[in-house]
Amino acid sequence: MKKDSNTDGYLHILKYISLFGGVQGLNVLIGIIRNKFVAMLLGPQGVGLISLFNSTTKLIGDSTNFGISMSAVRNISEDYDREDEEKLTEDIALVRSWSLLTALSGMFACIVFSPLLSRYTFSWDGHTLHFILLSPCVALTALAGGELAILKGVRKLRSLAAISVYNVLAALVLTVPLYYFFSNAAIVPSLVLMALVQMILTIMVSYRLYPLRISFHRSFLGKGWGMIRLGTAFVLAGILGSGAELVIRSYLNNVGEIETVGFYNSAFMMTMVYAGMIFSAMETDYFPRLSGANSLKFTFNQIVNRQIEVTLLLISPLLALFLLFLPQLILFLYSDKFLPSLSMAQVLVLAMYMRAMRLPVEYIPLAKGDSRSYLFLESSYDVFLVLLVIVGFRQWGIFGAGVGVAVAGFLNFVFVYVYAYSRYHYRLSSSVMFYAAVQLSIGFLVFLCVRSESDWLRWGVAVVLCVISTIVSLSVLKSKAGLWEALVSKVKNKFTRHAKD
Repeated sequence: MKKDSNTDGYLHILKYISLFGGVQGLNVLIGIIRNKFVAMLLGPQGVGLISLFNSTTKLIGDSTNFGISMSAVRNISEDYDREDEEKLTEDIALVRSWSLLTALSGMFACIVFSPLLSRYTFSWDGHTLHFILLSPCVALTALAGGELAILKGVRKLRSLAAISVYNVLAALVLTVPLYYFFSNAAIVPSLVLMALVQMILTIMVSYRLYPLRISFHRSFLGKGWGMIRLGTAFVLAGILGSGAELVIRSYLNNVGEIETVGFYNSAFMMTMVYAGMIFSAMETDYFPRLSGANSLKFTFNQIVNRQIEVTLLLISPLLALFLLFLPQLILFLYSDKFLPSLSMAQVLVLAMYMRAMRLPVEYIPLAKGDSRSYLFLESSYDVFLVLLVIVGFRQWGIFGAGVGVAVAGFLNFVFVYVYAYSRYHYRLSSSVMFYAAVQLSIGFLVFLCVRSESDWLRWGVAVVLCVISTIVSLSVLKSKAGLWEALVSKVKNKFTRHAKD
């Protein structure tokens, strides 16, 4: 029987967000070190080649893998929570069978379309052989994606964290020497090697838990159509999202200058990627738990509301501090040439508050297996985003683009909540609304202070507000999750073990 106490629920969420948040931070740090070496060894041309090869093979992979790495989690999670070992074993075999099929189809597509990829990705047609040699990357990534979905579904979260860290460490240790000795000639072999390492690390854990079993019988594969439909919706939503970003960047490049796209991209990276690491950490644990409880109305609502509470309370002090030190972060991560992106980045930080409240609700259609609703909600946001960024940029330049993203996020939150309220009977809890009101108010006041030219407001009032936000979050999390009691218990256990030794 699983525990469902208030303390266990909050403490579990906090524990795994902290675990994967730390892992994401470590991965980013190792990635920054590796990118620095790669930039020094290969220069802009080599970095550009890696980027183009990666983005092209990713496009092929995303177009042929049917989103199994996401949709399979739902089926596996339901079996795991029901403790139905026979169905779990069957669904794992189903995921592996479909993953192998998509891996082979993706590799075949990469080989067949390699002349077109070479012609349209580069200004000169000389990389056909490179794309043929990169085709195993597509297959290896698809196979690893299926195994990662299995590990998520059966809640092997510490194993997933270890795989993630070992993967980026291997990329640093194995590829940098190759680039040092062979320069640009090592790019294609290194990309294949990285994909192979990721797959080996994943199957070492996954196959030990569940030995390999696959079947290509038509009746057996037919059981996976629900998974494929949901995965296809996920892929289409991703393509629409990428298309929306492409439209925005093309618009900024046409009506502004190429530097404008650079400012937009740097502000986006600063907030949506670096500050958004906690959201990536959330997905690894949250989606499998939500999928496992999708038929339990009260528990389902409780899981969503608790996730919003913990995510909001964790990220709010970080966002306030992020607002305070954004100019210094831009100088550290980029240079003073990117300071014009500051105003947009500041507004995007405010948008992150709404994202913390919206993202857990957006997972509801996926957990329910409602592919049409998920695709509808995601495409609606893409429309909001494109229209409002264009309108905002026309009115206030790069700052207006940030306003457009923030307003699109707010409108999408309202739209998603109303849809979830009417279709799935989801209800925001009073505690979520109260914590949101408090932390959003603090965040907006910090935003006004850092936008002021007064040093007293910026380094006086804003700092005090950051401290208040931190105290509020810590006090609530302490009372909700029993953090102090858990810490005392851990210390006591350590002392007890030492005394026995």
